[in-house]
Amino acid sequence: MIKFFSPTVVGVLCALAAGLCWGLVFVTPLWLSNYPADMQSFGRYLAFGMIALPIGWQARHAISALNRADWLEALKLSVIGNIIYYCAIAAAVQWAGAPSTSVLIGTLPVVIAICANVLARRQTTSDAPLPWAQLAMPLLFILAGLSLVNIDELKHVLHSQSTIAGQDAKSRYFWGLGFGLIALAAWTWYPIRNSIWIKANPQVSSSTWATAQGLATLPLAAIGFLASSTWHAFGSQSGFAWPLGPDPAKFVGLMFLLGFFASWLGTVLWNRASQLLPSTLAGQLIVFETLAALAYAYALRGTAPSWTFVLGVLGLVLGVVLAVRRFNGS
Repeated sequence: MIKFFSPTVVGVLCALAAGLCWGLVFVTPLWLSNYPADMQSFGRYLAFGMIALPIGWQARHAISALNRADWLEALKLSVIGNIIYYCAIAAAVQWAGAPSTSVLIGTLPVVIAICANVLARRQTTSDAPLPWAQLAMPLLFILAGLSLVNIDELKHVLHSQSTIAGQDAKSRYFWGLGFGLIALAAWTWYPIRNSIWIKANPQVSSSTWATAQGLATLPLAAIGFLASSTWHAFGSQSGFAWPLGPDPAKFVGLMFLLGFFASWLGTVLWNRASQLLPSTLAGQLIVFETLAALAYAYALRGTAPSWTFVLGVLGLVLGVVLAVRRFNGS
């Protein structure tokens, strides 16, 4: 009989809820298509830091227990897993589309599994290594799924627009995929590094660590946002309205929406899942983010996905399921 309040079930539910929160990051750039990616990234984490301020004040005793090394770790996690990641995601979504970007990021479970296996073989983690042959089949399904999805999405891009900002749609699409790969690298590093720190510091709660990352991000995000908005208004000759762009209310509202749900709450939920689940299993559950992003993207587009796209997603999901089974000895 399943224990619905067992640590494993609670951990999976926390990962699912985190995925639903993080899925928002793939559609927000479409709502803010007239805002550059760097400004969206700094704006989101400026909002995250501002949200973290009152929360940090309430938890000031727990926050004050963090030492200098902890704050440096929070800063590194924030820069790579927050600012660089979301800047690359925003550019990828605007250039290659939300479905293709979300499916590319959907390979994270297998990419993380490979990286975790390499680390285990180097004995830098407590995880047992897995024979590489057992990863061959999951990787084949992932690659097949990505091929089907990206062929379908490239056709959509080519039919919907011929040129944007002097670039042909095909070139723009592949540049978008390049930004997606940068995001993939950033978020391969982040959950592994974050999980290692959390398990090494069980005395720090998931909410305290999420708040610390928000506070560590705040000064850099504030400087970055000021520089970004100033550049786009006065340096890039784009006629961008300083400091909040052409639609300030919409921009600020969406930045605080992402700052709370996708940054603070999503991080709290993921930290809790990382505490309750083995790192090899928790990494696979990032697939919830991909599925949520796909659902949001097609709802926003107002169309049903093609059969080619559905087959591609099924290939992705099957590859992830096979990887989970391999890593859990099933």
